[in-house]
Amino acid sequence: MKEDLFTLHNVIFGVYPYLCLAVFGIGSWLRFDRDQYGWKTDSSQLLSKGSMRWASNLFHVGILAIFGGHFVGLLTPHFVFAAVMPDITHQYVAITAGSIFGITAFIGGIILLFRRFFNPRISLTSRWADKFILLLLMITLTLGLLTIPVSLGHAGHGDPRIVTALAEWIQSIMYLHPAPAYIEGVDMIFKIHLIFGMTVFLVFPFTRMVHIWSAPFGYLLRAYQIVRSKKHKYQEHDRYDLGKPVDF
Repeated sequence: MKEDLFTLHNVIFGVYPYLCLAVFGIGSWLRFDRDQYGWKTDSSQLLSKGSMRWASNLFHVGILAIFGGHFVGLLTPHFVFAAVMPDITHQYVAITAGSIFGITAFIGGIILLFRRFFNPRISLTSRWADKFILLLLMITLTLGLLTIPVSLGHAGHGDPRIVTALAEWIQSIMYLHPAPAYIEGVDMIFKIHLIFGMTVFLVFPFTRMVHIWSAPFGYLLRAYQIVRSKKHKYQEHDRYDLGKPVDF
């Protein structure tokens, strides 16, 4: 039985990450190549504004900050962090940043979740994938928040092994020499959080999340509009600089 669990652990944390990354990369490319008409967010703001702006901003700022923190915190080589701060300080920084941005994303996400499921107009026009990915993100986020008390407990005893073990594991995956043994002794809540986090990458190409690849950076370089009056012939004074164009 113990050997079976050990094998399952290796499959989940040694093989499953590559399955998720492969589907994430190849699936995104195929989705862009074959379904560009579906490469959009399908905004529902026109159907129901309400607290949409606040909720969306809180959720997106929180999620992007969390992703950036995970990316830097877990993929930066240990010797780089060791030159800047002790491991225990690194763990406290991760706890603090994770708490602030996790709660920010959670507040926005809860509003969006209730809106997506319980607003009749939004719910009826939502695809199952829209509801599923939001629910999956919120479960993953909640699990991440639940790891914070556990991390605080370890940090309070001067034990920074959590942050170092997770970093060593993810780097072993990215460097193509997977070592699931790094996280064998990690608390179960972290492992469950990792499984859900990897699953987000697995389903990414099949959801509206693909719009992340199309972040509108080109918007900053778009030309100004020329607005002409309909009441009389166009003259030079009818030309207005209204700034960047607005999509309707």
